[in-house]
Amino acid sequence: MKLSILAVSSLFGSSVAFTSNNGVSSRSGSIAQNAATGLDGLESIAEKSNPVLKFYDPLDLSSITIYDNTQDQSINFLRHAEIKHGRVAMAAFVGYIVQANGIHFPWPMTFDGTPFPYESLSPPEQWDSIPNAAKWQIIVFVGFLEWFSEAAGTHYMRGGTPGAYPKFSDHKELVPHPVPLNLYDPFGFTSKQSAEKKEAGLIKELNNGRLAMIGIMGFLAEQKVEGSVPLLKGLVPHYLGQPMAPFE
Repeated sequence: MKLSILAVSSLFGSSVAFTSNNGVSSRSGSIAQNAATGLDGLESIAEKSNPVLKFYDPLDLSSITIYDNTQDQSINFLRHAEIKHGRVAMAAFVGYIVQANGIHFPWPMTFDGTPFPYESLSPPEQWDSIPNAAKWQIIVFVGFLEWFSEAAGTHYMRGGTPGAYPKFSDHKELVPHPVPLNLYDPFGFTSKQSAEKKEAGLIKELNNGRLAMIGIMGFLAEQKVEGSVPLLKGLVPHYLGQPMAPFE
């Protein structure tokens, strides 16, 4: 199956969501301080991420409180969740296109020489074809990254910044073995950028993540229910499995 980025670009329209990334509040002028500005900061960055739609919260999620947390803490929880899922979706969207075009590592998948399952298989079918041990390696690694983000640094609901991933180098006691590079910005490129460029990049990341969530779900929906995404009809094959059941 061959699938180009141009062929699926029609999936994307304008971004519509109410949450935002680690941008600069109009009041604080600081990326780090914006996490504490609550609803005002949320509205400010919502306008920057979509000047046409601006603040859009039809379900009134910005006014809820989660368990015993304050409104601002609950907003930070929702912001962090959107940023994180957007990042995962961006990786999934790009990975889907890469796998759909048969691009894979040049070495064998297993020690016994079994190659990566890529010929005539769609991305979900490729996942189904790898050994359970390989699936567990991926799931456990992702679980570690999730645990580390919650355990290290200042929590995003307790004064930290939503979307900020802690550095491995700052919390070596939590890492089971030395890690030479940090997960975010391993080569330190963003440290040389101006505050304005960082702010613009964070807004772009937020919007790209929203679009990627629409994109990857569009792929999976069309593979499972043919015709559910008319623009993808005939571009992706039908999938008989369950994309939300990793071990089925």
